[in-house]
Amino acid sequence: MRGAKTPDTSGSAGKPAEADDGGARQRAPLAVVGRFLHEVLFSIGPGKNDHHAALRAAAGLFIPLLTLTLTNRLDLAIFANFAAFTGIYGRNEPHRVRLVAQTRAGLLMIGVILAATLSARLSPGGALGPWGIVAGTTIVAWGCSVVVGYWRLRPAGSLFHIFAFAAIASLPHQPPLADATLTVVATFLLCLAIGVVSRVHPGHRTPLAWKGLRAAWRVRLGATERRVLWLESIGYFVASAAAGSAATAVGQALGFGHNYWAIVAAVVPLVGHSTRHRVNRGLQRVLGTVVGLALLAGIAALRPEPWVMVVLIGLCQFVVEMLIARQYFLAQVFVAPLALLSTLLVAHTSPGALLHDRFIDTAIGSAVGVLVVLAPSAYRRWAARWEPARVRS
Repeated sequence: MRGAKTPDTSGSAGKPAEADDGGARQRAPLAVVGRFLHEVLFSIGPGKNDHHAALRAAAGLFIPLLTLTLTNRLDLAIFANFAAFTGIYGRNEPHRVRLVAQTRAGLLMIGVILAATLSARLSPGGALGPWGIVAGTTIVAWGCSVVVGYWRLRPAGSLFHIFAFAAIASLPHQPPLADATLTVVATFLLCLAIGVVSRVHPGHRTPLAWKGLRAAWRVRLGATERRVLWLESIGYFVASAAAGSAATAVGQALGFGHNYWAIVAAVVPLVGHSTRHRVNRGLQRVLGTVVGLALLAGIAALRPEPWVMVVLIGLCQFVVEMLIARQYFLAQVFVAPLALLSTLLVAHTSPGALLHDRFIDTAIGSAVGVLVVLAPSAYRRWAARWEPARVRS
């Protein structure tokens, strides 16, 4: 109204407003923590027939490992383990697209495994040394990221190829080459068969004609896609070389090994649709590993028999595939036992040493990966800040 006075906000009337501002400032850190916990640890995306993909992946790993356990050939388990990664590709695709994706992914993995075992056999000590692992794995990380990108495979990136090459190339006692090759090829073919077996159910059947397969095999990338692909491959090269070198140097100084776990952790943040998402993946990797190592410590304390470990590996693979696309932190809780149980199944190593190495290498690698992710935006901000000064001069 015309005669109304404007409220006085000075003096005592201003104190509540200041108090409100102070309360807002106090609540701001809590809001950041709450948002972090929600986005990184507790939010979970919607399901999309994840149990189908999880069952296929778990069966593709469990059946070969159980067969090797029953035939007393656990020295070949690591080869079956990595060949079984074939089954995680094309998880929600029609059958012909899935078959093409799994064929490509499996053939690429077979090539990486053969390169790893041949590198170990041709090395003077029967296995690649720490710096040889860094050099070889860096090349694999870069090259496979390019191939996976050109083929548009999902999951993207070269994480599995890094893990496979480094773990096999560092294996001190290589089994006969013919036995290893047979194991890898048989596991690969089993995963392909599992990938198409759901066609027997009329409700899940999708076309699988030869003409359609040829069409699915052709992939064409535009100029922009190729440019982005090559730029991202540089990130894989830098992250792998830096993380591997740092983990090797620290490991030699403090007396621990498994430097390739740092390389694996370093490439995790490189996959994502935004910088925040990529940084969150690095944090989820570390936090999930911590919880997963506690879970593994409890399992190792029970000293399970090999066949029990195979069952646990199959269960972990199932849970990981159920969660990996929906909640990365929770998936990582089961990734650590999955990876280390596979290691304990083959190599008679102290669980305590593995837990120690896994945590430190994961922390080193995740830190390097996050720095690589943040470097481009930091450079752009620096360049934008100095550009006006350069123009004025």
